[in-house]
Amino acid sequence: MINQLTVFLPNEPGNLAELARVLGDAGIQMHALMVADTADFGIVRIICDTPRRASQALEAEGFRAATTQVLAVEVDNVPGGLAKVLAKLAAVRLNIEYAYCASIGTRTVDVLKVTGDPIEPKLIQAGLRDLQPADVYEPDDA
Repeated sequence: MINQLTVFLPNEPGNLAELARVLGDAGIQMHALMVADTADFGIVRIICDTPRRASQALEAEGFRAATTQVLAVEVDNVPGGLAKVLAKLAAVRLNIEYAYCASIGTRTVDVLKVTGDPIEPKLIQAGLRDLQPADVYEPDDA
C-alpha cells in the first residue's frame, strides 16, 4: 500500500493551478493526478514523491489535505491488462471504490482504493503484488 494525497478544492478557476504551484515551489514531484468534481468542490488525488511533506506544504497555504492508503498494482501495458487485474481482485472479494492509472518510472500502475479486509492476504491469494512506498517515493516519507 502507498500513501495518496487527497485535497479538497473549491470548484473555482485557478485553485488547481495554485495547488500545483505550491507543490512545485516545495520541490514535490507528482507522479499521478486525478481530479473528480462536484458542483461545489473538486477532489484531487495525487501520488507524489513525498506525500507527508506535500500535505504539510498545502496545509500551510490553507488547503485541506489528507493522506489515504491505496493499492498500487503494476499492470501489463496491453489490451485487457487491467481486466485481468480487476478479475483477480473480484475473485477474492475486494471491491474497487475508485481507480486511476499512472506511469511511474517505466511501469504502468493502477492506483486502486479497495475495500474488503483483510486486503494483504487477499492480494497474495489473487497472485498480485502491491507496490510498496520505496517503489514509488522516498520510504522515510511513507
